[in-house]
Amino acid sequence: MDSADLKTEAAPARPNQAYRAARPDFGMLAGAAIACCAMIVGVISTGIDPRYFLHPTGVVIVLGGTLGVTLVTTPLSALLNSLRRCWALLVSRPVSREDLIDQLVQYVRITRRDGLLALERIAPECSSTFLRNALLLAMDVRDRAELQAALELELRLKERQGEADAKAFEVAGGFAPTIGIIGTVVGLIEVLRQFSNLQAVGFGIGTAFVSTIYGLALANLVLLPVAHRIRARVAESFEIHELMSEAVLYMVDGVHPALVRLKLQSFLREPVRHDGQERDGRVPLASGANG
Repeated sequence: MDSADLKTEAAPARPNQAYRAARPDFGMLAGAAIACCAMIVGVISTGIDPRYFLHPTGVVIVLGGTLGVTLVTTPLSALLNSLRRCWALLVSRPVSREDLIDQLVQYVRITRRDGLLALERIAPECSSTFLRNALLLAMDVRDRAELQAALELELRLKERQGEADAKAFEVAGGFAPTIGIIGTVVGLIEVLRQFSNLQAVGFGIGTAFVSTIYGLALANLVLLPVAHRIRARVAESFEIHELMSEAVLYMVDGVHPALVRLKLQSFLREPVRHDGQERDGRVPLASGANG
């Protein structure tokens, strides 16, 4: 092997090879648009004037009551973290697991040949903060058990923070329909004050139940879907970080790159056939995997 080939082999994979450019989460945006359009079309198809559903009192009761209860159940700092997490859902940064595995195997090959000190020049080029910190930590903590414990602790904390952010929206989604019913009861009380006017009673009852619609829509179209979306995003991030952790531990152990690739391929999602049975998702080892 000449010096040019050796230089090519020693160069790590490009940092943007596994992580794609950030882009709007079109799936989430499309789902929200479809749900809103379905509600609007459903209302219009009944022949009811959409302005009939504009009830300021119900809006104030449902939004204000839900926000107040959420502040009671969730500390302000945690609620702000949840809102930031919700805002981050609008943008996604897809990760190619195949490219990430190729990148990590290349790092394993370099450290196997040059030692763990080679991580000092590899780490700054990593696009993932978690992976960069894990590589730098592997240089200082040579004991595998301590390194594994530190990485697992960070993974658990990230997962716990994501669950706390999702829980805030889930709690709010649980209270919103009930607060909507409170708004309906308030509207019915106002109707009973004008019971002598049957026309006003009929209109008032319909208006009163708008608060229930507000509560149900807020919970089932906004709050609960956001909570589930946060959990899905956290689960995806957890798997990616777990993959990185395993690769870093293999670097410390000096495992052969071909074996590392075989083990990391278990993180690839296997396609499912139409009959419901999974295909053999194993990928043949590349010819250059032997380090």
